[in-house]
Amino acid sequence: MNQNSSNLPNPGPIKAESHTEHPTRLTRNEKILGFGLGLFASSLGAFLVLVTGNTPTPPGPGPAPTLDHPRHLIDFALTDRTGRPVTRTDLQGKFVVVNFMFTSCSLSCRTVNDRMQEIQSMVAQSPDVLLLSLTVDPRTDSPSVLRTFAEGLHADTNRWLFLTGEKARVHELIESSFLTRSTLTSSPIPGGFDGTHLIMLVDPSGGVAGSFDGMNRNIATAVTTEIKSLRNHPRRS
Repeated sequence: MNQNSSNLPNPGPIKAESHTEHPTRLTRNEKILGFGLGLFASSLGAFLVLVTGNTPTPPGPGPAPTLDHPRHLIDFALTDRTGRPVTRTDLQGKFVVVNFMFTSCSLSCRTVNDRMQEIQSMVAQSPDVLLLSLTVDPRTDSPSVLRTFAEGLHADTNRWLFLTGEKARVHELIESSFLTRSTLTSSPIPGGFDGTHLIMLVDPSGGVAGSFDGMNRNIATAVTTEIKSLRNHPRRS
């Protein structure tokens, strides 16, 4: 006898299986690995601060660092990357934007040089503005070394000068006109100068009109704004 499908027992609705979610637990090795990575990141940050001598700068113009005392550009005679002599007289009557560098520096120096590139572009139509990079490591940074370095920055030969010379003369200019020496017995910066991340502005009379944090991404605008202000309201020498 054939059985009719209607006589088959009704299995009823199919119930879905329920699964209880359990939070993922880290193994002991995973915890150790995570801790190690965090410690490595913190140590790397501290190492970079030690090497560059600078702490990270948040975005935004922020206040410019103040000078320890009024400073003035002293007389000097140095050599630029083309081998030509440059003296204080060559800068007379110009706004001079000054930074401090050495070609073997690849961290903070590169950032400051990027800011100098921006300033060069912004003052391209301002013949009363010059840019000046002073090496703190003149024994290594010969004119030919500086020439190669400057070419990499597309520095205008007549508008952005890179100066070197005898170590004693270069350091005398930097210390007398711009920066102080570090009190540390051992400094990662040649010459032991503090504040090599700064960009200085010299007015047409030779006075140091201000200093700016070269690690700040917006500082080029601050420098050019200050130049415009000084044009309209020159400082008394």
